Amino acid sequence: MSEEMRNRFASVTNELLDTNERVAIVLADISGDKFKEAQQKHPFRRINVGIREQLLINVGAGMALADMRPIVHTFAPFLVERAFEQVKLGFAHQGVGGVLVSIGGSYDTPAYGRTHQSTGDVALMATLPGVRIQVPGHPDEVDRLLRNAVASTDIVYIRLDATTNSAPHAAEDGRLKVVRQGADGTPTIIAVGPMLDRVLEAAEGMDATVLYTATVRPFDAAGLRKHMTDDSVAIIEPYLEGTSAGVISAALADRTHRLLAIGVPNIEFRQYGSIEHHDRAHGLDAAGLRARIESWLTPVAA
Repeated sequence: MSEEMRNRFASVTNELLDTNERVAIVLADISGDKFKEAQQKHPFRRINVGIREQLLINVGAGMALADMRPIVHTFAPFLVERAFEQVKLGFAHQGVGGVLVSIGGSYDTPAYGRTHQSTGDVALMATLPGVRIQVPGHPDEVDRLLRNAVASTDIVYIRLDATTNSAPHAAEDGRLKVVRQGADGTPTIIAVGPMLDRVLEAAEGMDATVLYTATVRPFDAAGLRKHMTDDSVAIIEPYLEGTSAGVISAALADRTHRLLAIGVPNIEFRQYGSIEHHDRAHGLDAAGLRARIESWLTPVAA
């Protein structure tokens, strides 16, 4: 498992703990070694509750109610799925903000099995009103997004991934960014976070506009409408397939459009293997993506 995003998250958080007395880090044993010095320097703002994720969220929400800016961190299935009721009531219902930062993603630690996998975390977090959801594709994006999240008052969910793109691309304001411009009348492909490099590889030689975002909520509807030059749009996300299909359809409700949503299929994949093994099995490697996109773009015979 690559540690690039996780290490950048830790270094920025440690800096913020040193420079902002409102910032706290709340842990559930995960990544504790990355905050050892903070334990000595800021013992009341570096809290480890142990493997008790509901308490993890409640402690963070309590800090937010006391006008602190908590960063709450553990594996995605424990942070979002296991403790979702606490997120919904402790943060959203109370009207306070915090920064929830996950690792593990869809299947970043496949050797740990299904308990450490979460493909539905983004879809679940998106049910909360006003939440900001960010899926960085590069450590430099983690740096910028985390600093902006701490400076805001929102509930922000930042999903770290073991896979990174070769370069940062995220726009500062969360808007869709044109990475490759196609000709007029060609399809639009949206790559989310760490999917960009493989989307560019999959679309090599295709005439298509490739857009990138690390911010999936709120979704940049105006940007999509601006950049689309025909009725075909595909979105490639590193989590549950179809997670953003609804917001895209809503953005184009007054326009005829064709939508292809690619992500992790909603199936029980009962194998271990590597991240690459899972990518191939789910059709999320470059070859699998190209096959899906080409099939979608091929006209159906009458």
